[in-house]
Order: sequence, then structure tokens, then C-alpha cells
Amino acid sequence: MNAIVSVIGRDRVGICAAVCTKMADYGINILDITQTIVQGNFTMIMAVDLEKANASFGEIKGGLEELGNGMGLDIRMQRQEIFDAMHTI
Repeated sequence: MNAIVSVIGRDRVGICAAVCTKMADYGINILDITQTIVQGNFTMIMAVDLEKANASFGEIKGGLEELGNGMGLDIRMQRQEIFDAMHTI
């Protein structure tokens, strides 16, 4: 299963490293990643492959939210099929 992860918050050193390390800890493969900084706000969108993840979708989602809370970031993950359905006209 694939998922889309979004990360938003005030820019600071280590955001990308922390999120990517968390993904690696869960055994998640990052398929695509884009990031930018807009007026001091960091934004990142990742397409990830959960096929070989070592935790359930819910556990991963909760772990990412916990990481975000600790870093002052909004980190969200949703299944790709739901993301695609929400953004299809």
C-alpha cells in the first residue's frame, strides 16, 4: 500500500532528517519527495511505500503525529487511494 505524507511547520534545521529517519525506522521506502520553504514555513510532501513496513498503518500514522507534536510540526499521513479520490474531479 502507498500513502501520502505531508509535513508543515516553521522552518528549522533537521526536519527532513527527522522525518526520513522515522520512515527508515518503520522500514518505509520513500518513492518521491518534494519540499520547499515559503515565507519561513517548511512544507514537504512524500509518496511512500508501506508494503514492507514493520508496523501497521495506524501505528505509523500515530508515530508520525507524535514526532510532529514534539517538533512543532503538523505531520499527516493518508492512504494514497483516499488522497487520489479526494483530488480527482
